[in-house]
Amino acid sequence: MPPHKWTDESRDASCYYPDTAASRFRRPSSSSNSTGSQGRSDDEADDEREAFCSGERPLIRSRGAGGVEENNDACCSLKTRHIFGFMGFLGFAVVYAMRVNLSVAIVAMVNQTAIPHTNSSVVDTDTCPMPEPNRNDSDINPQKEGEFVWDEATQGLVLGSFFYGYVLTQVPGGRMAELYGGKKIYGYGVLVTAIFTLLTPLAAHWDLPLLVLVRILEGMGEGVTYPAMHAMLAHWIPPLERNKFAAVVYAGSNIGTVISMPLAGWLCSLDFLGGWPSAFYIFGLLGILWFGCWMYLVYDKPADHPRISCAEREYIEGSLRVISEAELHLETEEEEADEEQAIQAEEEVLSVPDRSRTQRLPAEEPIPWRSLLTSVPLWAILLTQCGQGWAFYTQLTELPTYMSNILHFDIQSNALLNAVPYLTAWFVGIACSALADWMLARRYISLLNSYKLWNTVASVVPSLGLIGIIYVGCDWVWVTFMLAGVGSFGGAVYAGNQMNHIALSPRYAGTMYGITNSAANICGFLAPYVIGLIINHRETLTQWHVVFWLAAGLNIAGNFIYLIFASAEEQSWSKARRRGNPRSLRA
Repeated sequence: MPPHKWTDESRDASCYYPDTAASRFRRPSSSSNSTGSQGRSDDEADDEREAFCSGERPLIRSRGAGGVEENNDACCSLKTRHIFGFMGFLGFAVVYAMRVNLSVAIVAMVNQTAIPHTNSSVVDTDTCPMPEPNRNDSDINPQKEGEFVWDEATQGLVLGSFFYGYVLTQVPGGRMAELYGGKKIYGYGVLVTAIFTLLTPLAAHWDLPLLVLVRILEGMGEGVTYPAMHAMLAHWIPPLERNKFAAVVYAGSNIGTVISMPLAGWLCSLDFLGGWPSAFYIFGLLGILWFGCWMYLVYDKPADHPRISCAEREYIEGSLRVISEAELHLETEEEEADEEQAIQAEEEVLSVPDRSRTQRLPAEEPIPWRSLLTSVPLWAILLTQCGQGWAFYTQLTELPTYMSNILHFDIQSNALLNAVPYLTAWFVGIACSALADWMLARRYISLLNSYKLWNTVASVVPSLGLIGIIYVGCDWVWVTFMLAGVGSFGGAVYAGNQMNHIALSPRYAGTMYGITNSAANICGFLAPYVIGLIINHRETLTQWHVVFWLAAGLNIAGNFIYLIFASAEEQSWSKARRRGNPRSLRA
């Protein structure tokens, strides 16, 4: 028996399941073959599997026009899928820049001195001392007070309003991408986000409710991006490349945060375009520019791309076809008790036409909503993502305020220090994904234990960093270390629960990701609102310690539930539908 259930997000099935490897690589032989020739064929199949698993042979020898193998210079040339990945990376960088710029800009937008604070009764040790006043740059660039008098609860409402819209379009975005392709869904999602980012300064000056509405609409545009990209990766990236490829593409969110936070802080300190409004204008224009490039360079599937080489298209489609055949073969082995059904399933595999196929469900087949919503492993993913989301959005939306009001950093230093954790998380995320792939390829760990290991790293270690902030107090060096050093291990989430949806049901992975991501991003507006209620005009270390304890506790609790109830087995309702409609794999 295999050590864990295979999915197309793992390495190739043959590396994990030596029992099915021979049938995978073995060429069919006629009944007249001698026993000796059959034995030699089996040995050749085993040798080929070993060469493939050790990295000495590719999954499929791709042939371009004229039947020439694409092996010699493939690694040195820029492929169409690499352009797709780079544009996806830039897309996430742009949308995250448009998401987080308000977290920095709100420090410059709000007049903190006009907000009443009730710190008069607290002891001196419960506040951080103000920096020395004899700084040379204080006279050159004095700290400007903002024009809006918003208390902490109102700031929490403004910061969290984005996520009211963001959670609404997660599931519809994933389903539309499954049915109609991800190019337009992803592209127009970024475009809508860019348009409402440009309108944010106008809405802020006009009326507070209008600003909240604009941020909600901006969140609705961005909400489709992650599910749409999840669907596109399934069509564009061969399974052997998908884990690290997805880690790099989704890491665009970290890079966008790293670039946008210090850049937004610098723009807010200038008089260019009114100061803080320039952060919204520039990032919004970048989003529109990206949209034009995306629509020209990227297509839904390799078969739709007019400029892709024949060799690359054949390699991608051939890789997905081989994985589909192996998946069907594994299912028939599990049903050997019914010989007639096993023979029928084998005939379906043998009758696969030699052309492009897709794993997408027909539009007319309904989603098993009851099975999805009652799936215990899916709830385990949802709850751990909620815990991670609360900790993430506490850091994303509230730490700039903490740095400003508690540690007394100016807006440029504030933005720079808050950007560092996302840079370190990007490096750690890619490193953990590569290490997870290596451990799985060597069969040092099962897929389920791999999910649990890296999810624990992504949840517990950053939570310890938040708790560490409580004990280091006002020492900004140690605060930065806790965020950028310890907290960087949150990047391990890509090797944790992020790919678990596909293991549970490859069919409905996009929809399932939309469900869990919607729930996790509810914390995007709950966390700022609850934090605003906790602070409630009391900018003290004690009140902020409650904020950090709450975030760390929810994160660790969510991971504990995941450790108990997580699964890497494809669910019965997913397999039952595949057996009931075996032709659903065909184009």
